[in-house]
Amino acid sequence: MTVPPITASIPAQRLRASSRGMRAGILLCLIVAAWYVVAALAPQLLAPGSPLDIDPAQAYQAPSLAHPFGTDESGRDIYTRVVHGAARSLTIGVVATVIGLALGTLLALVAAFGGRVGDWLSTRLVETLYALPGILLALLLLSLTGPGVVPATIAVGLATAPGYARMLRSQLLRVRESGYVEADRILGRSWGWRLWHTVLPNAFAPLFALATLGIGQAVVWAAALSYLGLGDPPPSAEWGAMLNAGATYLPAGGWWMSVFPGAAIALVAVTGTLLGRFVEAEARRSR
Repeated sequence: MTVPPITASIPAQRLRASSRGMRAGILLCLIVAAWYVVAALAPQLLAPGSPLDIDPAQAYQAPSLAHPFGTDESGRDIYTRVVHGAARSLTIGVVATVIGLALGTLLALVAAFGGRVGDWLSTRLVETLYALPGILLALLLLSLTGPGVVPATIAVGLATAPGYARMLRSQLLRVRESGYVEADRILGRSWGWRLWHTVLPNAFAPLFALATLGIGQAVVWAAALSYLGLGDPPPSAEWGAMLNAGATYLPAGGWWMSVFPGAAIALVAVTGTLLGRFVEAEARRSR
């Protein structure tokens, strides 16, 4: 029995539709990411005014044309605070990611090039840290240093380091045994030359995907610490601190004080995850 051409083309049509849907999703993520970048670098373009300006006469206003995200207990415009808080929250996320990547890279290098002793010590340390949930590890570190923006950023960075170390170690070991590294050795190139010109560039190919995923995770963890009162204190426009302040008014119906900062945090995490997965998939496809 001959299959009609229209039936045979259904899988291809579905594949094309799926591809179009993926491209549309990535485009939407890029638009959201661009909005966050503008909010972080030039917040006055999106929300003129100060996030700390108070107006008691406008306190507890629900979302309206005048105040799209409503106002808080002091009459501060929540939309303005969410926009201006992007710089604070994203800076914490980026710096924490850099700290985590730097420490994870150091541990991975010790494991890959430190011989059996270095590999054993690094692996045991990573496994010990990995046994603790990241947010719990950050809380333990803050219990030693005390609350604050800088300690919270460092704590989040240190808490994310074991995951980066484990992934980068496997990459370094794979590249170390590759043919092109062996070719460099045969050509008489030094260990340092091979490390900087061949091993690290190839091992760090998926670094952008890791960093994109890590920033979203770090923003969520930093916001969680601020929500617990261990990060940026009120009246800062940092999103976690806004959640902390708005939670008090949820029973009274002031849902907008928490929903919009929470949505900003969720969108960062979702956007970072989707973009990171897309970059990772494209990198695998190009290999």
